[in-house]
Amino acid sequence: MHDDVAEWEGRYASHEGGLFSGNVNGPLPVEVAGLRPGRALDVGCGEGADAIWLAQQGWTVTGLDVSTVALGRAAEAARSAGVQVEWVAAGVTQASGTFDLVAAHYPAIKRSPGEPELAALLGLVAVDGTLLVVGHGPPNPEFARSRGFDPADYLLPDTVAPALGADWEILVHEQRPRVRPTPPGSPWTHDDVLRARRRG
Repeated sequence: MHDDVAEWEGRYASHEGGLFSGNVNGPLPVEVAGLRPGRALDVGCGEGADAIWLAQQGWTVTGLDVSTVALGRAAEAARSAGVQVEWVAAGVTQASGTFDLVAAHYPAIKRSPGEPELAALLGLVAVDGTLLVVGHGPPNPEFARSRGFDPADYLLPDTVAPALGADWEILVHEQRPRVRPTPPGSPWTHDDVLRARRRG
């Protein structure tokens, strides 16, 4: 098992009641409000709250995550909510197909030489489709490193945006206050939101 996979399996397994709140991430309803439902991919879907919310809005949804523990909880939550979601245990570089919406909230997608993860993420967006990447703000690398990770090692809005060439239109790239209160002890009071459309 890959080290990252083992880490996430252990993290979810150590929180029997669920690692996250079960509520949809605040930027998602705002950013998809004007979109016509189609095929959606929730990258790093965790326990499924965003994917389930999208399904409830009429999207055909695939939830992608490396943790089978998280996906098991997501599948149970979807059954309870009465919606259909396809759950796939894989990382972004193993995903296939194209989607009208590719959403990644607070992604834990590690970068590697040659940026195959970034290429894979962008390649999953269909022509005229939407890419939504949301990270924590404002930047605070010192706090992040104190928690055991360096933001520079991961795909975040500020690393994705510069890679979007002429075949992309950046519609939103801004920081805004979090919809829900900041967790105790966290300096991240804002969301960093990037929404872009792949041109036809």
